[in-house]
Amino acid sequence: MISGILLFVLAAGFPYYVFLEKSKRIGSKGIFLLSGLLLLCAIILSFFIANEHPTSLVVISFFSALYTIYKATKTTNFYRLGYYFIFINAPFFMLFEDKGAFYSLSLLVSLLGIYFIGRFYEKNYGSANYLAVRGVTLATPYLSIYITVYLLCIALYPPFPNSLFFLNYLFTGEPFRLWSIVVITLFIGNFFLAMRVMEKSLFGKPNLNIHYVDLTFKEKLLHLSVVTVLLGLSIYGLKELLL
Repeated sequence: MISGILLFVLAAGFPYYVFLEKSKRIGSKGIFLLSGLLLLCAIILSFFIANEHPTSLVVISFFSALYTIYKATKTTNFYRLGYYFIFINAPFFMLFEDKGAFYSLSLLVSLLGIYFIGRFYEKNYGSANYLAVRGVTLATPYLSIYITVYLLCIALYPPFPNSLFFLNYLFTGEPFRLWSIVVITLFIGNFFLAMRVMEKSLFGKPNLNIHYVDLTFKEKLLHLSVVTVLLGLSIYGLKELLL
């Protein structure tokens, strides 16, 4: 019962849109941390409770994911994109059953990296909005490397762990109509949104009105630790895929 309610809130996403996004107290950073914590709780619960969910919950989360894809195209805030990607991928958590936990875990680690990127932007540019901070590939190459890695993970590029757990489920799952609609639509949604963020942040000419700042040594170590976890998940995902 508790896990069902938790998953419903996470999957639907509407409480965030209706209440939290309109609140001035919590903000996008707080919503990301709250939704990430809920997802982590759902992942932990799935290791102790059978990860079988009614079709109705998958359908609700799927329609929520479609609405979230639309909302994600309207934002250029890293924090907001972080929790949008959680809602977009919520149907996979329920549809993938026993493999959904590791897919969601790798997604959560990727989004943790996005959170640290947003915090970096907030610290150095005044907000987590990347719209005006274009051309970071030329201006701040170290920052661009980590943004690229996290977005390629979300876009389901192999050999990153998200794609390996995704492929593992494709090869071992039993396709049916709803399965096909959800998988194809959300795969395209993840890919399109991640590529859109890359196009608007990594490429183009640097903004001459902005003083660009690259990662400090401590920040590089922080992101390196996130990438190391992703590498470990990739090794595990490749092992599961080949067995």
